[in-house]
Amino acid sequence: MGWFGDVFPTKLSFVVFISYMALFINQAILVTASKTSSNTYKYNTVTVVLLTECVKLVTSLILYLKDHSCTTLKADIIKHRQVLGLYFVPAFLYCLYNNLQFVNLAAYDPTTYYLLLQFRVVITGVFFQILFRKQLSRIQWASLILLTFGCIIKELNHHGSGTKTGSTESPSTVGPSFLSFDKLLDIHLLFIMLQVFCSVFAGVYNEYLLKDKGCDVHLMMQNIFMYVNSIICNIFVLGFRGDLASVFSVDDVMAIFSRPGVIAIVFNAAACGIVTSLFLRSLNCILKTFASALEIMFTAILCWFIFNIPVDVYTVAAIFVVSASIYLYAQNPIVNKAKNELTEEPSKTEKSRETV
Repeated sequence: MGWFGDVFPTKLSFVVFISYMALFINQAILVTASKTSSNTYKYNTVTVVLLTECVKLVTSLILYLKDHSCTTLKADIIKHRQVLGLYFVPAFLYCLYNNLQFVNLAAYDPTTYYLLLQFRVVITGVFFQILFRKQLSRIQWASLILLTFGCIIKELNHHGSGTKTGSTESPSTVGPSFLSFDKLLDIHLLFIMLQVFCSVFAGVYNEYLLKDKGCDVHLMMQNIFMYVNSIICNIFVLGFRGDLASVFSVDDVMAIFSRPGVIAIVFNAAACGIVTSLFLRSLNCILKTFASALEIMFTAILCWFIFNIPVDVYTVAAIFVVSASIYLYAQNPIVNKAKNELTEEPSKTEKSRETV
């Protein structure tokens, strides 16, 4: 076993891994750069999220129709309508996750934001075992726990002197702390925990659909299912809040298209969605948590250069522990192939025997 054995079964899967990290790091930097000095946005973030889903849907349709006809598209939708319905679950959770991203990045710097999100690591392991009925080994659990510990280290700094990005309040009243009950109930930390749940369950369930229930469905068709449902979920949420009419107002749309940085956020987020589906199809959600953890060190370094956000000793220690957990995981990585790939393997073995 090794990095290019069970961890990355093909060269393409390694490219997907690197692309996934690069796109999500870039997304955090782009969103942070679009904030004002008062940590607000001069554009409607809900409009950006909905517009992003539309770009994802159009991209998936183009990629699907490149090799298929419109008749085939219609036939596949009818044939796999059950899978279409199942995609409402991750679509709603991703809808909530994407909207919370703007709220939480307004409250935290990108490095702290990614570190707090790493609480999803151990929770991902639990959901993974339940849905795929696979028991993780002791080494795999040890690497996940070590990864979580590394993420907590950075946040310990908030107990002494940390504050949320752009805050002018004193350290005693600002910022979540794992050592104080009243600060543990900080509203932004609760939003982070909600985002963690959305990320974990949506990710594991999405992989379940890609590799089990919908393993025979074309990848881009599955993306179409996801994004159609996601658009419906976003419209439903907006309608419930009474904000549907204002989302695509002339002012909101002009605020987006008049800012190249916001347009970059839309297209980068769309690329994140497409690459995530490729990631979950060729790799797995456990490795996805490690990719997210690796984003921490790169995000910290880039934000130091771009936004002058300091890299303190807690961040360095967290990066070291996260790196150690990744090395430990590489000693016994998880292999989770799609159901149709597992059924194809015996036939390939039989063919090789016949040719000997």
